[in-house]
Amino acid sequence: MENVKEIIEKAWEDTSLRSTPETIQSIEYVVEQVDKGLLRTAQPNEDGSWTVNDWVKKAIVMYFPIRKMEVQEVGIFEFHDKMKLKTDYAGLGVRVVPPAVARYGAYLAKGVIMMPSYVNIGAFVDSGTMVDTWATVGSCAQIGKDVHLSGGVGIGGVLEPPQAAPVIIEDGAFIGSRCIVVEGAHIGKRAVLGAGVTITGSSKIIDVTGPEPVEYIGYVPENCVVIPGGYTKRFPAGDYNVPCALIIGKRKESTDLKTSLNAALRENNVAV
Repeated sequence: MENVKEIIEKAWEDTSLRSTPETIQSIEYVVEQVDKGLLRTAQPNEDGSWTVNDWVKKAIVMYFPIRKMEVQEVGIFEFHDKMKLKTDYAGLGVRVVPPAVARYGAYLAKGVIMMPSYVNIGAFVDSGTMVDTWATVGSCAQIGKDVHLSGGVGIGGVLEPPQAAPVIIEDGAFIGSRCIVVEGAHIGKRAVLGAGVTITGSSKIIDVTGPEPVEYIGYVPENCVVIPGGYTKRFPAGDYNVPCALIIGKRKESTDLKTSLNAALRENNVAV
C-alpha cells in the first residue's frame, strides 16, 4: 500500500504521470479498496480524533478524468455518467429501496438501509444505519453505526482540497428531517439534531443548559440534543438575527438506545 500511496502522490504533483498504466492501475485499486471499506478517506483514532487520508482523496479526484462517459440502463431508468453504480446489494447485505442510488466507490456496510436516497463516491456508511427518503450522503462523508439520517437530510461532501476534513457523523446519532450538515462538521456519538438544524464547519453550537453559555464551533458533543436557534449580531447596517444551533439537553445513557432517543425527544420537545 505504501508503494501505491507513493505513486498517487507523485501523479498528483506531476500531471504527466496520470496517464501511465502504473498510475491508472493504482488509482483504480484505491477506489476499489474504498468501495470495499478496506480504505477510508478519513478514519478514527483511539483518542477520538480523526485522520484525513488525503492521498486517498487525491486518488478519487484523479479517478474522474480516467473514466469515460457511458450510458447505463437500469430497468426503465437511463443514466449517462463516468461512474459505475454500486451493485450486488444482496451479497453485501444492504437493503436498497427503488430508486435509491449509491455510486461505486462508496462503502455500505452490512445492515445499511437505503430508502430512495443517494450516497456518493468516497463515503463510508457503517452497519445498521438508515439513509431515509431523499437523504443524501456526500463524497467522503463518514457515517457511523446505527445512525438515522431522516428524510431530506443533506450530508455535505468534500473532495477538494484533499486535506479538508469530511463530515463525520458518529455512532448512534439521530439527524432529524431536513437537517444540513456540511463543511467538515462533526456530530458526536448518539447526538440528536432536531428537524431543520444546520451545522457547518464554522457554525456556533451553544450549550444553553447551564448558567453560562458554552460555545462549540462546527462540533456537537456526544449525547447532546440540538435545535435551531439564533443570536443577535451587530453589522454596520444594524443588529440582525444570525442562525446558530442550541444544545438544550443530553440524551441519557441507556442500554436501550431507541428508548433513550424517544425519551430525549419527548423531554426536550424536539421535532424530528
